[in-house]
Amino acid sequence: MSGPNYGQTFAHMREGCPAQWQAYSRHAFVQGLGDGTLPRAAFLHYLVQDYLFLVHFARAWSLAVVKSETLEEMKICAATVEALVNHEMAHHVQVCAAEGISEQQLFDAREELENIAYTRYVLDAGLQGDFLDLMAALAPCVFGYGEIGLRLAQNSGADAPYGGWINTYAAPDYQTVCATIGAMLEGAVARRLGDEPTGSARWAALQDRFTTATELEVRFWDMGLRGA
Repeated sequence: MSGPNYGQTFAHMREGCPAQWQAYSRHAFVQGLGDGTLPRAAFLHYLVQDYLFLVHFARAWSLAVVKSETLEEMKICAATVEALVNHEMAHHVQVCAAEGISEQQLFDAREELENIAYTRYVLDAGLQGDFLDLMAALAPCVFGYGEIGLRLAQNSGADAPYGGWINTYAAPDYQTVCATIGAMLEGAVARRLGDEPTGSARWAALQDRFTTATELEVRFWDMGLRGA
């Protein structure tokens, strides 16, 4: 499978679970975003849950600061927390506000079980494991949305119903984030596992974390569709 170049570590992990990645990146929810057929109710249900997801995602990236071994890792992880809290979550607030859903209502919304399963899995990976365990669990969301956004942008018009969502992840700013995190991950893996990480005794466990998180992304889309 080909995709955006976010580094060899991501490429190896992506290639390690082709069926799961296909189910995630080509999900019916994603297809509906691209062609505009996704019911608005499903999109809003997803957006509310994704806001709650981002709250925990920001906490996980904060934990990554604690787990970092280099100043560069700390800077990138801290910048990611800032971007999530002050920019990506703000987009959710703006869209939901137009639908009469306040930011406090977003924060107070009840989490769906799929959301709980995914976010707690990521946090547990960081609490039980090290920096690489946490990165492997975080990676499918970061890079998957970048890949999905780019692909949908190539096939969607400027006035597409979900153009705002698509453009958020296809935009140069987000693509730069993916490239930066991809390079950081590459360096983190080399630092800890050496120049041939896939031959490391740890690689299978890291691949399993990435694959499981990808499967949880599929369930998250399923949850979104259920809100239609």
